[in-house]
Amino acid sequence: MRSIAIRRTAVAATAASLALLVTACGGSDSASGPDAGDKGAKGKESAAAAPAAKALSAAELEKVALAQGDVKDHEISKTAAKDTLPVDQIKVEKEACTPLVHALMGSQVGEPAAFTKRTVVSKPKKADLKNQDDADVEKAFKAAFDITTTQLALGSYDGKGAQESVASMRTAATECAGGFEYTAAGEKQKVAGITEEKVKGGEEAAAWTIEVQQDGEKTRMKLVVVRQGATLASFSSMNLAAASEGGDFELPAAVVEAQAAKLA
Repeated sequence: MRSIAIRRTAVAATAASLALLVTACGGSDSASGPDAGDKGAKGKESAAAAPAAKALSAAELEKVALAQGDVKDHEISKTAAKDTLPVDQIKVEKEACTPLVHALMGSQVGEPAAFTKRTVVSKPKKADLKNQDDADVEKAFKAAFDITTTQLALGSYDGKGAQESVASMRTAATECAGGFEYTAAGEKQKVAGITEEKVKGGEEAAAWTIEVQQDGEKTRMKLVVVRQGATLASFSSMNLAAASEGGDFELPAAVVEAQAAKLA
């Protein structure tokens, strides 16, 4: 995928400066699960019924965000402001799909009182290539590119903003099931599908695999959202090997668990 939007969200993929180009979306040709409609409704109900939690200040949010050393075999760094695509440069065909698109782009969802980002990159597995046959060498080469890069966005909200943001993303995953187009930094892209994933964490959690199409190419991305009190964490992930081969990859479970633990 070669869009301007992707280049705007490029992040370091390895210590050797491999660039992992990340873009995002929401929507699908199929529903996000057999009870997706019920979950969307429940999300709205929880947003209305749950008491408002105290929003963290910008300084407090920085303290609870992941830092280097918090996740084994991962490199973690604070994301520069210039690497976050402004929401005014994201135009979505269907208004209901907007929150999901913003989260996958690593941008702000709703109107957080404080916001910060981290780039989390998994370290590739090392392999001893001595006395290995061609098949082993090829396998080791592929393993070297098995790198998942996650844009971790943390927002702290006044009132029930965090609950409402989760509800809006659940609604988007349901109502945008027919697919849609969006434009990021002037580049048009198309959502081909959303599949709901199982995830746990915080007071609320949801996850999806989202397939994006551009210029005849397809790639899968993972989106996880975890809410703890008035704080919302979104994890937008892409795997270098999966992107190059059109395959799938696992949710960034270790990253999600570590961030959820710091928010608890």
